[in-house]
Amino acid sequence: MRISQLFTRTSKTAPADEVAKNAQLLIRAGFVYKVMAGVYAYTPLGLRVLENIKQIVREEMNAIGGQELIMSSLQAKETWAKTGRWDDEVVDVWFKSKLKDDTEVGFGWSHEETIIEMVQQYLKSYKDLPINVYQFQTKMRNELRAKSGIMRGREFVMKDMYSCSIDAEQHEAFYAATIEAYNRIFERLGLGEDTYVTFASGGAFTKFSHEFQTICDAGEDVIYLHRGKNIAVNEEVLEEALEELGVSRDEMEKVKTAEVGNIFNFGTQKSEEMGFTFTNAEGKEQFVHLGSYGIGITRVMGVIVEKFADDKGIVWPEGVAPAKVYLVRIGSDDAITHADALYDELTAKGIEVIYDDRDERPGVKFADAELMGIPYRVTVSDRLIADASYELTVRNSGETVLLTHDELLAKLS
Repeated sequence: MRISQLFTRTSKTAPADEVAKNAQLLIRAGFVYKVMAGVYAYTPLGLRVLENIKQIVREEMNAIGGQELIMSSLQAKETWAKTGRWDDEVVDVWFKSKLKDDTEVGFGWSHEETIIEMVQQYLKSYKDLPINVYQFQTKMRNELRAKSGIMRGREFVMKDMYSCSIDAEQHEAFYAATIEAYNRIFERLGLGEDTYVTFASGGAFTKFSHEFQTICDAGEDVIYLHRGKNIAVNEEVLEEALEELGVSRDEMEKVKTAEVGNIFNFGTQKSEEMGFTFTNAEGKEQFVHLGSYGIGITRVMGVIVEKFADDKGIVWPEGVAPAKVYLVRIGSDDAITHADALYDELTAKGIEVIYDDRDERPGVKFADAELMGIPYRVTVSDRLIADASYELTVRNSGETVLLTHDELLAKLS
């Protein structure tokens, strides 16, 4: 990708009404465009990051038997009325409208009910179970406030997975497998060290649910953490959970966090509400055990920015960065020739490169490289060509080294 061909541009300023650091930096670096409060468009650079995050999640969901699909955003009133969640007194974040024939519809804030309604058309026997399906879907939530950038949007991308199991034992096995898969996901995203499986309220479905909370000053949650025992509890259920876990409040450290994932055990309650049954081995009708598992894809992107950014800009972990290398050329026609050749060579090897081929001052190019947060900056200049070397700068450490052509390729491969 050549900078000269990008329609976006970097900026020294962000919209005056944007208070969140993640959105300020993403807007300035050309990854997102603010449409309105809580609503953002993702540019080619931003989409690359989202797709990299999604691919990590996809690989781990597939590894535990998930089947990817995609549901509609439009939701039928009748489907949600079965569980009482069409009622604005029960769910207060609906965006609702009417079709031309006056049929009431909503725009999906979640997909439990619609997934169940679809799956039950195919699942009839115990031989059909277990079934685990997931999607990457744009959700719409009419949030009262949206001041945390892409960490809390009115429109956002979410991975939501739903499991259908024969009984509690089969469900618990998958639930545990999902926790392990989530831990691998956050490790691969660069957040593993500061992300904790956290006890939280299970709402109407179970005593406790589990959240995945990442320590983050920009987060909106508070958890109590016991690092030695690897125990984390959401503040909202602290007293109840402490008794259950056998630890005291004095042992716990209070930290601010951002919720990046959650999982719920619905048991058979939703199946009973929606008449979701299968025929068991004895030929009797039995309710399906259900679970729901979410990861906020765009929220994770925002949390990564908040966690790792410095005073120069974004710092992407290599696994999610829009490119591995930011290639800077400085100097005469000879530098252009060498930089063009290196760009072609790296691209042919499958190494993603953002090539700053603009006729700009070196300081502008270096500043943009730092703002965009690409893991490695490689500089080609007349002086370096004379020494048969390339300058490599590591974004997260600032370390700069001079390398030969072969050394550079070995480092980047």
